[in-house]
Amino acid sequence: MSSPALVRHPEDSMPATAIAEAGPAPAATPPAAPASFGTLTLRWYRLNQGRLRATAIGIASLIAFLLVWHLLTTYRVVFFVRFTNVPSPLAVYASFTTAIHDPKFLMHILLSCRRIFIGFSLAAIVGVPLGLIMGRFKLVHEVIFPVAEVLRPIPAIAWVPMAIMLWPTNEQSIVFITFLGSFFPILVNTLHGMSLVDPVLVRAAQCLGARERSIFREVYFPASLPHIFTGLTVGMGVAWVSLIAAEMISGQYGIGYFTWEAYSLVQYADIALGMIAIGVLGLGSSLLIRGAGQLVMPWRST
Repeated sequence: MSSPALVRHPEDSMPATAIAEAGPAPAATPPAAPASFGTLTLRWYRLNQGRLRATAIGIASLIAFLLVWHLLTTYRVVFFVRFTNVPSPLAVYASFTTAIHDPKFLMHILLSCRRIFIGFSLAAIVGVPLGLIMGRFKLVHEVIFPVAEVLRPIPAIAWVPMAIMLWPTNEQSIVFITFLGSFFPILVNTLHGMSLVDPVLVRAAQCLGARERSIFREVYFPASLPHIFTGLTVGMGVAWVSLIAAEMISGQYGIGYFTWEAYSLVQYADIALGMIAIGVLGLGSSLLIRGAGQLVMPWRST
């Protein structure tokens, strides 16, 4: 039968000097206070300092370009290049404010974007798998590559008469020319990416028992993705060049036809407006491809 006097706690067994040296039990640490708005802003600025610097430099360069353009057109400078008939930025802006409310101008832009989307999508659907297959199988490469190399140097403008004969409508011929313009850069860059795949990785996958489909999916395709997206970016730029050339020659609608019609009607401000619209649309298309590349290849942005 136990009594309270026989029950001893651990503190009772410790010497008094040890208890004195230990001191009082430490108090609980209070939770850290949330970071202030200024601290978060400073942290965000440090993380994005490079991007902000590049954006600021880009904006400054655009402002400088517009200023030089304004001065050259205002004073009608003639120095090897004549700026006597070149419209000023204010005249182009006035033309833009008028055209933005015109449904016909918006229709030109929408038709050009639709042609780019169809032609470029077909080129990517055909060019990327064909480049992968040609890079993997030597026989397919030996059969297709000579024909592709003969057709690749032919400019898009030279294809316009042939496209008109091949396709029953102007719309189909323009899409075909856009397809050709973007197809060859995609194909060549995909082939280049396949040629740079490390054979050690392929042999390692084979030693681990991977089948041909798995090697394609796990080795060749991821290793070639950077070059594939480079080809897509270059192909998009060439697609716009091909589209504008086709619309100027055989089109009845589109931003290229709008620019050529403005030249025929001696509307200089509309010429510059069409050129700027082409540049903005091409830039937006390339940014979309780069954004898709960052989503597919997150390791490239680190």
